[in-house]
Amino acid sequence: MGIRGMATPVEPPNGIKTEGKHYYSMWQTLFEIDTKYVPIKPIGRGAYGIVCSSVNRETNEKVAIKKMQNAFENRIDALRTLRELKLLRHLHHENVIALKDIMMPIHRNSFKDVYLVYELMDTDLHQIIKSSQALSNDHCQYFLLQVW
Repeated sequence: MGIRGMATPVEPPNGIKTEGKHYYSMWQTLFEIDTKYVPIKPIGRGAYGIVCSSVNRETNEKVAIKKMQNAFENRIDALRTLRELKLLRHLHHENVIALKDIMMPIHRNSFKDVYLVYELMDTDLHQIIKSSQALSNDHCQYFLLQVW
């Protein structure tokens, strides 16, 4: 499926193309995304999903698409997904990542995965904390002030 971490176009799993969607494989994971987005490469993986960088064809803006697989399989994970959605839809602050779009599923009956589109950031707090660079008290104070 995906070659060396790049987004690879693939056929739909059932062989039937859906209008408005196209399919890519990244890190052995199928992405079914709106055709207005062109995925570039995967940029992160975590407990709640895989994130890839993409370009919005309509605006030429670089974005990040987060796929939350089987988002409703576990009640706690479903609630976390809903909480993230609700908070980010209403939070508009320069120090909080912006939610740009929510991709709607084609078929409501088979809706399993959630795709959220965010502004593309250079890094995230997790990468900074896990880096080998020592964090001073000033760094910690600065991070806390940014989210206050």
